[in-house]
Amino acid sequence: MEQRISNLIASLKRRNIDGIYVDSKDEARERIKQLILKSATVGVSGSRTLDELGIVALLEASDYEVFNQYRPGISREQSLQMRNLGSHADYFLTSCNAISEDGELVFFSGYGHRTSGIANSDNVIVVCGLNKIVLNLDQALKRSREHATVLNCKRLDWKSACLADGLCHKDICLAPEYKRMCCQVLVIESEINPERLKVIIVGEELGF
Repeated sequence: MEQRISNLIASLKRRNIDGIYVDSKDEARERIKQLILKSATVGVSGSRTLDELGIVALLEASDYEVFNQYRPGISREQSLQMRNLGSHADYFLTSCNAISEDGELVFFSGYGHRTSGIANSDNVIVVCGLNKIVLNLDQALKRSREHATVLNCKRLDWKSACLADGLCHKDICLAPEYKRMCCQVLVIESEINPERLKVIIVGEELGF
């Protein structure tokens, strides 16, 4: 496993992406806090991984300015405003659906705020558990479509076509018959701005 992680970090570096390995969720939380300036704004995506880390609540409790669209008690309009602000924040915090051993990152989004934040923010921090590492880009896309998306649709009760058998039916999974979660697909193959994109690889299983 050590060699696999070492090779992945080298692959990310070749793509101008910073790879950081930590052993545990506790270390991941501390590293994220170290990376984000206290004076900066923070956007977040919906993410089982971030939920399991508890990082959003931790940042809010530490007086970071977090645009949290899932904050209890806010209206739908306020949630949408938070999403828009978050996608233009100084830092955007998210997880990937899968990452290849060659360093390619795959992200799916229903409404586009997640992909917008990843593509637009000046600083992006991606948190990734060991369970999301696969051999190549084809497997990363397959994992995203037929594992992560299915479990997220079940969790959020989205009526996507994949719920029936766990297989992707992208040719028929269209509105209004279905509520599709993987409307936008973002694959990051490289980064042009040095230090903009950081991937924290956690030595545990996290998220879907």
